[in-house]
Order: sequence, then C-alpha cells, then structure tokens
Amino acid sequence: MEPSSTEGGADDELLKNHPPSLPHKVILKHGQELQEEQEELAEHHPLEQEDLNFERWKRRPLPERSLHQKIDDIKTYLWNAETKEFMGRSGKSWSLILLFYAALYLFLAAMFGGCMFCLMWSISPYHPTYNDRVMPPGMTMAPHLEGHEIAFNASDRKSWKKYTKSMDEYLKPYNDGPQQKKNIRCTHDGYFMQDDLEESAERKACEFRRSWLGDCSGLQDPNYGFSQGKPCILLRMNRILGYLPGQGKPINVTCAVKRGAPEALGEIQFFPKSFFDLKYYPYYGKLRHGNYSAPLVAVRFTSAQYDTHIQVKCKLNGKGIINDSPTDRYLGSVTFSLDIGA
Repeated sequence: MEPSSTEGGADDELLKNHPPSLPHKVILKHGQELQEEQEELAEHHPLEQEDLNFERWKRRPLPERSLHQKIDDIKTYLWNAETKEFMGRSGKSWSLILLFYAALYLFLAAMFGGCMFCLMWSISPYHPTYNDRVMPPGMTMAPHLEGHEIAFNASDRKSWKKYTKSMDEYLKPYNDGPQQKKNIRCTHDGYFMQDDLEESAERKACEFRRSWLGDCSGLQDPNYGFSQGKPCILLRMNRILGYLPGQGKPINVTCAVKRGAPEALGEIQFFPKSFFDLKYYPYYGKLRHGNYSAPLVAVRFTSAQYDTHIQVKCKLNGKGIINDSPTDRYLGSVTFSLDIGA
C-alpha cells in the first residue's frame, strides 16, 4: 500500500461521510484526528421579567436612626463596657501606640537637638565662619519718611516739622554726653585695629559727637535749616563686619544734580567733613562692638532754587567702592528729590 496515494483520499472520504448534525472533527495533516468539543457551557433559557427588574438589586437605604441611638453609638465608641475598649482600642493597643509615638518623637527631638548642637559648636557668634567675599557698602540718608522725597515750604511749619522730628530721633544716640561716657576720643587717622584681643573681648569705639555736625546738629538751629529754606540731610555708610573701606584712604562724599541744570542745587556744605574717617573702621559686630557709632556726614543745601523739582544723587568715592550699579540704587549712593517752596 502506498502512503502517498491513500493519505489524501482518506481525508476526503472522512469529510464526505460525516453528516452535518454530527460533531465536527478537525483532521490533522499527519492523519491524526482530534474531535473538537462543541458542548454548550450553559443551557439557554430565555430571560424572565423578574430578572429584568433592576430595582430589586439596588442598595436599600438604611433605616432612619433616632438621636438617642446615635448618642448611644457614640458612647459605645468612646467606651465599650463589653470589650473594655476605648475608641475602638484596648488598653494594650493604646499603650503600644503611645509608646511607639513617644519613642519616635523623642528620637526626632534628639536628632534635631544634636544637629543644632553641632551647628552652634561649629560657628562663631562673633564673625562669619566663611566670608570669602565682602560686598561694597551702601549708603542711607535721614530724614527718610515718605520715600526719598523732601518737599516743604519754608514758611509753612507743618510742612517741614516732620523732617526735623525725624532728625532729632536719628541723632539721639550721637548726643555728646553718652558719646563721651561710652566711647573714647580717637586722634589717629588710620584704621583702629583691635585684632590682637581675644575673640570675645569687647572692642573700644571712637566717639562721634553730635556737636561736630555744626549747623546740621540741631543744637544751634533746632529746625536744621528747613525754616530758612536751607535744609540739612544726614548720610551714613552701611556697616559691614570687618570691612576696611578705601584701602587705606578715606572715602569722600559728593552730591550733585542727577537730572537737570547743575546750578539748581547751588552751594553745598559738609559737616564735619566731606569724608568718612578711617578711625571708625573696622566694625567688629554688635556683640563685641556694642558702643559703636557709625560716622555721619551732614550735607546742607544753602542756595537751592525754590519751586524747582531737583533730583539729587549723593555717592561714595574711593577705592573698592561701586556707586553706579544698575540693579542696586543704594549701593554706594543714594538718590532723592528736593522741592523747596517759599
């Protein structure tokens, strides 16, 4: 018998002999037969009307509970006498959870305390630990009430009284009595170096007397020239710890019109000088230099034009000074407007 001649014929014979109503058979290429199961998974039944009633499957609302029942449930939650539980936990459960949180917060507190101890131990309260860059100083002025605008009428006391009051408050620490009592009279022209002392030792400070400001001290003229149309302003260079301004040369101050005619400002007087003495530097910080008084430069405008809006710029000049920063208007200079009326 030849296998090649009977293989194809046997397949055709089997397909012809199977009626449609019999289960279907899958015949493999190699002559092996595998009957495919055709049994239905479930017997078909038509849906009844009861199955289509979806209302029966909806969750029924809980019955309305009275206030008395709600109060009883709360009391049971707070203390269940049957199970001896408080707020759903037994005494042992509460003890364990409280012990866990007590240990957790004690650990966190100890870790925080240790970090703070290491931080405070590693830094000095007298000077910065790392100070690789010292910014140039800025400059402030007084009076400084409503922005940097000084506007008044010389004949109207109410218009300039607020400025004189601000000047009085500003100059109180510079009164001659406290300055002579707390500070020393320095006569040298160079820096007042005190680095040879112990780190925590108190540094001495040079006195700066209010009377040295002359016509702008408020002693001879309590109105600081405002009543005469010749106002005074006070300029101070900001304090920087350990900073030595000018690199051995004093820092001088100049004032000029920023916008407009230069002759509108007229003559300018400076008290006691037009520069900051080097003997007031360096500054050793508030803890070691508690009596330190920053030097002042008083500027008096003796012949400024009346009824003219004058924008004035006063600036520091010296080595290492920046007075033309486009981003910081107070770095090395201060700008204000001056409006004087008769």
